Amino acid sequence: MARMEGPNPARLFLVALVAVALTVPTVAISASTSDGQGGGSRDRFNHPGNLLITDQFNNRVIEVNPSTKAIVWSFGSNDASLCNPGPGAIIGPNDAERLADGLTAMAGTGIPPGASPAMPGGCVDNRVIVVDRAGNIVWQYGQAGVTGSGPNQLNVPVFVIQLSNHDYLIVDQANNRVIEVNQAKQVVWSYGPASGVGALNNPNSAEVLPNGHILIADENNNRVIEITRAGQIVWQYSAGIQTAAFASRLPNGNTLIVDSGHSRILEVTPFKHVVFQYFTNAQAGSNPSPSPSNAVMLHNGDISIADQFNDRAFVINGQEQTVFQYGQLNVSGNGPNQLDAPYTAFVIGDYTGQTPPPGMDDGQE
Repeated sequence: MARMEGPNPARLFLVALVAVALTVPTVAISASTSDGQGGGSRDRFNHPGNLLITDQFNNRVIEVNPSTKAIVWSFGSNDASLCNPGPGAIIGPNDAERLADGLTAMAGTGIPPGASPAMPGGCVDNRVIVVDRAGNIVWQYGQAGVTGSGPNQLNVPVFVIQLSNHDYLIVDQANNRVIEVNQAKQVVWSYGPASGVGALNNPNSAEVLPNGHILIADENNNRVIEITRAGQIVWQYSAGIQTAAFASRLPNGNTLIVDSGHSRILEVTPFKHVVFQYFTNAQAGSNPSPSPSNAVMLHNGDISIADQFNDRAFVINGQEQTVFQYGQLNVSGNGPNQLDAPYTAFVIGDYTGQTPPPGMDDGQE
């Protein structure tokens, strides 16, 4: 891990934000590490401050109480060898987002051949689904096990968010596009596939910014781009990036980027100056190339990270100290406190830097 030397106004703003956050109610993990014996209210489903984790190769999405590490909600098989896309199941989820009314949107990305030892032949899912607390699918786009780019078809969906108009923005990775789909399952907007400088290459995430622009982690183009709805690139960052896995726009205007190929999280200003970076492979016993896949800054300045091939989801504070970890460093499994290639880890109730779904705010309490 490394921090850039010398004072920086953008980073000082974040330090001030942390100081303020400690004096007001917040959903951030480090502000409260215990709710009393047994975990208390955090053992309830959808409690603010719990973590929603996509446990990719265990084919499940789980909600975890950070005080006790108890799993308070789960969807999927928790079986790394079971290829069963359909009701009650999700294969290789790369993203899960908690919506209003306790609903959960998730991307059934599937597992490519050779990626998981437990499923050497891989397994296709290709669905975006929304489930209720009981695990019933209440909305779906894409067909289980069907690969395509036509109506109601996807090819490796990796990310989904719900927009203020209740449409869904889906990153359809292998089709090299980002699409907006309405409740009637009609594609009402698309960026890509395209040619030229705007062409996407294996996009991995997309967030709608307050100005209406869309921030895309364009993974295999090794860049993060901000585009208008008309498809014009108005901002881009690519310096030193190898595999851009995720990006979010922070309240101070900086951008938090997951540079997966270099196992680092970095923060850059609008003028493309790096003001912070953190390496997830610096700890003794780490996988040398863990390929972190997701990182978001929380309301109090902590950062939640999905450290994919270190098999952990963890949170660091402003001093780069680990204040929470679920999963054992570089040890895969499906038992208590174990994960297998977690892909995203979002704190419930905190949408700082993200696109809040209808009925939810951005975590700025």
